[in-house]
Amino acid sequence: MEIPAIIGAGLCAIGVGIGLGLTGKGAMEAIGRQPDAYGKIQTLALILAALAEGFGFVALFAV
Repeated sequence: MEIPAIIGAGLCAIGVGIGLGLTGKGAMEAIGRQPDAYGKIQTLALILAALAEGFGFVALFAV
C-alpha cells in the first residue's frame, strides 16, 4: 500500500466517524423536540448510520 492510499483510507475513516457523530447528534435533537416520533427517528438514524458505515467500508476496501 502506498502512502497516498494510506492517507486516503485514514481520511475516509475520519469522515465516517464525523458523519456517524452528526447523525447521532441530529437524531437526539430530533427526539428531544418530538418525543412522540421516537420510533421513526430511531429507525431512520439506524438506517443512515448503516449506510455511512457501508460507504466507509467500500471506500476502505477500494483502496
